[in-house]
Amino acid sequence: MLGPPVLRCMSRATLAVGYDELAALKLLALDGARRGEVKASCSDLADRLDASTQTASRRLQALEEAGYVDREVVSDGQWVTITDDGERVLQREYEDYRRVFEEPADLALSGRVTGGMGEGRHYISLPGYNRQFEDRLGYEPFAGTLNVELDEPSRRARSAMESLDGVDIDAWEDDERTYGSATCYPATLETDDGSYDPVHVIVPDRTHHDETKVELIAADKLRDELTLDDGDEVIVRVAQ
Repeated sequence: MLGPPVLRCMSRATLAVGYDELAALKLLALDGARRGEVKASCSDLADRLDASTQTASRRLQALEEAGYVDREVVSDGQWVTITDDGERVLQREYEDYRRVFEEPADLALSGRVTGGMGEGRHYISLPGYNRQFEDRLGYEPFAGTLNVELDEPSRRARSAMESLDGVDIDAWEDDERTYGSATCYPATLETDDGSYDPVHVIVPDRTHHDETKVELIAADKLRDELTLDDGDEVIVRVAQ
């Protein structure tokens, strides 16, 4: 869930990587670096980027420092692999272009209901969050979240949410600690027997979060409203 105190700051990747570096990352992916190691030379990359060899080298270094590629430099070049973080960046770029060229469609994430750690009940009910939920989502959430373990295709598709317009929940603090910010994405929860609308997918604004699950909040206890048990299959249809 929203978890322990988190101070939001710019990540190392945000500081190091811009559009020029993403262009280099795209070329590496086209060469096959998303699937495994590829041999790369700065001179070849420079020609394709219409840049100097030194500039190409700096862009590769920036991608490595940001955690988007792994590199092994050898005498006649370097072996490069795109990391999971690098793949997520490319997926977000893809989703942006898909929204440009395709008609908007809901993002459907499939998975199974699973138990959580029980932290949601505590954090959802904290006054600094609760006031914002009421003001910005239009309801007071049930004190708890519904956890959905995503299937493999939905885990890959999940990154598309980051290109959508969500509802910002601001960080706040009390006398003892600071609580992190989050983003809520409006959605509908569907089962074989019915649906519930609205729900919101709540995503803490941290550098990393669990890509295998989504957490849902709603005005009512979703397990009771839709008669859900652990292991039941559901679809989370996120509005675009």
